[in-house]
Amino acid sequence: MNREIALCLMEQELRKLQKLPYQKFLKVLDKVSTTTLQGADGKTYQLERQAFWDCKKGGNIRVMVCVDDGGLSAFKPLSGAFIISPDGTFVKEQA
Repeated sequence: MNREIALCLMEQELRKLQKLPYQKFLKVLDKVSTTTLQGADGKTYQLERQAFWDCKKGGNIRVMVCVDDGGLSAFKPLSGAFIISPDGTFVKEQA
């Protein structure tokens, strides 16, 4: 898997999802959705999206995106996430 291309695809998807309101994520909690995209290298990449409660039900939602090329990278996909609060603001994770 070309990590640069996978990272670009993941970041694009995260930016797209960050434009959605909190209420939209409530409708897809704990449901995994997948899409296949063609990368700039001509390979097919799979994007997997999932939203789930970050700590407690009714609170913040963590939205995660994972990317792999269907090969060995499927065992350890590239992943990124963000946390959105009920008021629609993004929560910065503690280091």
